[in-house]
Amino acid sequence: MNSLTPFPGGTSASQVAFHRTELSVILSLYGRMVAAGEWRDYGISNLRDVAVFSVFRRTAENPLYKIEKRPALRLKQGMYAVIGMDGQVLKRGQDLKTVLRVLERKLIRPVE
Repeated sequence: MNSLTPFPGGTSASQVAFHRTELSVILSLYGRMVAAGEWRDYGISNLRDVAVFSVFRRTAENPLYKIEKRPALRLKQGMYAVIGMDGQVLKRGQDLKTVLRVLERKLIRPVE
């Protein structure tokens, strides 16, 4: 029996998760959006193929945005993606900071 297997006789199912440095970048943006009154809650899901950071305006709603990390797409379209409420991919790429810029534009408002 393998000592690393959580269940005897089962196989270890690895999960995709955000690294501490990735979470630092995401939470920095999250803090600025909370301060601006745009976002109020978040959730993190670590699944077998994807890690998802979901952003909510209110807790009981569907997420406004999902920030996904899919390592399987690392060599193709890029492993990071920002997905809108309607499921549309707003930005995809290799660099998390570059991908998150699509959300930072929401902070910039015209001065009247």
